[in-house]
Amino acid sequence: MKKTLKIIGIIFACLVALMIAAVIIIPKLGLPEEVSIEVGSIDLITVENGSYQGQCDAGLVKVDLTVEVKDHVITSIVINKHDNGMGKKAEAIVDTIIEAQSIDVDAVSGATISSDAIRKAVEEAFE
Repeated sequence: MKKTLKIIGIIFACLVALMIAAVIIIPKLGLPEEVSIEVGSIDLITVENGSYQGQCDAGLVKVDLTVEVKDHVITSIVINKHDNGMGKKAEAIVDTIIEAQSIDVDAVSGATISSDAIRKAVEEAFE
């Protein structure tokens, strides 16, 4: 009985120490602020046939892609590199961009930063 109470007391003391450490240390970690990516627009009438490279570095999310254009139409978008947290599903946005022939499309739900980074990389490809 004494041994059990002693173990419970040690576990409780450790939990309290962890909570205090979390309250003191976490605010000092300098966690990244909310990421905001300003995505403009593209004018495909001014884009000649060819292959265009685009990149976007949004801190934790980095995108490198290639956009193919023929007769002022985006024919393909290939994502060469996409470093992300859990935003892998955002890569489906390339099909939406091709279908709409515009980067003014909705982000993939649950992958907003990755979606915006991909849209921005397409924009950067044409600049």
